[in-house]
Amino acid sequence: MTHSPPPGTPRARIPGPQQPPPPYPRIRAGLWRRCLGGGLALWALTAWVTYETRDGTPLPTLILLGSFLAPVAFVLWAYERHGRDLGVSAILGCFLAGATLGVLGASLTVSYLAHPSFGLSLGVALIEEAAKLGALVIALRGQPGVRGTRAGLVLGAAVGFGFAALESAGYAFDAAVSTEGVTLRTLLETEMLRGVLTPLGHGLWTAIAGAALLSRRRPNGQFRLTAPAVGACLGTSLLHTLWDATHGIAIRATARLTGAGSNRPLFTHAYLARPSAPQEHLFTLFSVGGLALVALAGVGWVRVLARRNTSWRNTP
Repeated sequence: MTHSPPPGTPRARIPGPQQPPPPYPRIRAGLWRRCLGGGLALWALTAWVTYETRDGTPLPTLILLGSFLAPVAFVLWAYERHGRDLGVSAILGCFLAGATLGVLGASLTVSYLAHPSFGLSLGVALIEEAAKLGALVIALRGQPGVRGTRAGLVLGAAVGFGFAALESAGYAFDAAVSTEGVTLRTLLETEMLRGVLTPLGHGLWTAIAGAALLSRRRPNGQFRLTAPAVGACLGTSLLHTLWDATHGIAIRATARLTGAGSNRPLFTHAYLARPSAPQEHLFTLFSVGGLALVALAGVGWVRVLARRNTSWRNTP
């Protein structure tokens, strides 16, 4: 015979089935949009305050916001869509490694190239791409389970965007500080232009090379220098070189088509020197068209890699 417990007696509760917590932090979808929108608003407000007050105190904030906004937004997008299972620590480590080691390597190489040419630019691009791959290897040295094409695309892009963020900050600082003092207009133009072009540059190139490297990483975490990885590094270095040389190619093409000889200087210090209207149109066409062709080549390469990888197609 069973007796019901007296009123007020605590009853034991049988716990129901519990779902294991996800291996990654729960980040609501659309965080990259809020980061991009809020960051743009803060950047515009900082620019307005700097212009109205003529005070140099907000300049570091303006430079860092403008330089890191686009790279951080794209890294957040890649994490939300395709990299949640890789972990925040891996993506953050790659971003920081690319920002530090990549920029240091680039600074050391560029300092020796006082007279740039196509061959020297290719050498600089090779060293920069190799430095970013080295940063990727160092960041993932203690995580042997991170491998595959999708991991290489996401984490390689994180390294490239980290590189682009600090590189853009350096260019913005150089544009702001001149012999005439702080030039706010040049600073804003530089940050807007590099912010728009950032997704088509370092992040794209290092994603390609990182995919080739991590797709052939051994299960024990050992990296292999295979022919596809070397070919991807050479190919992205060529894209990098063409991207940097687009301005000079546009100058030469415009000068040749308009019949401007050496006795009639058309450009001075890589800028137009009183060009005619047809010359301006031709230069804009060649420079913008060249960048578009290089960007389309990189985007097409990434799309081919993504379509071949089943884990990329199965991500939300």
